[in-house]
Amino acid sequence: MSSNPDSFIDEVTEEVRRDRLFALFRRYGWIGVLAIVLIVGWSAWLEWDASRQRARAQAFGDAVIAALEKADPADRAAALEGITAKDKNQATLLTLLGAATKADAPKLAELAADPEIPAVYRDLAAFRRLLLLNDLDEAERIAGFEALATPGAPYRVLAEEQIALIDITAGRTDKALERLEALSEDSEASGALQRRAKQLMVAIGGTPGN
Repeated sequence: MSSNPDSFIDEVTEEVRRDRLFALFRRYGWIGVLAIVLIVGWSAWLEWDASRQRARAQAFGDAVIAALEKADPADRAAALEGITAKDKNQATLLTLLGAATKADAPKLAELAADPEIPAVYRDLAAFRRLLLLNDLDEAERIAGFEALATPGAPYRVLAEEQIALIDITAGRTDKALERLEALSEDSEASGALQRRAKQLMVAIGGTPGN
């Protein structure tokens, strides 16, 4: 007999709890609905924005490829100049790709000194500037390439090759052979660069190790 009152009390308590829950939901339930709507809307916007950025990047890449495929240098330069950059990285890339004469060297110098662009772009700008300014003082060119030939630098092996070429031009055959030998065995050098190093060694009277 005592279990019946207890059961009745439990049922009443559960009903009161349910009523309170429904009352709270009616009063504050819109907050949860709003939160769900905001989450879904934010996710949709992120996906749309990512899709738009991918489309822009693809359009930029297609335009760059089309420009680079032009056989005539003047047409290629004009096509690159006609591409609109959407951000600083794209503008930097266009400058790097379009730099073809000594007149472009100041632009490359600005990029090489710009701390706001990635280091790999800065080093590439410095490297291309030195290639264009091949009439610079020899010591200045060597110092510039040596700065790019530090361990871990992205264009280290290419800078090493340029220093070897300067040594060859200056008649420092022994130094050039030493550097080319190291390049021919450098794991970071591409197969093409290793082959060039060996060919240069043969051309100046050396004997490749492999």
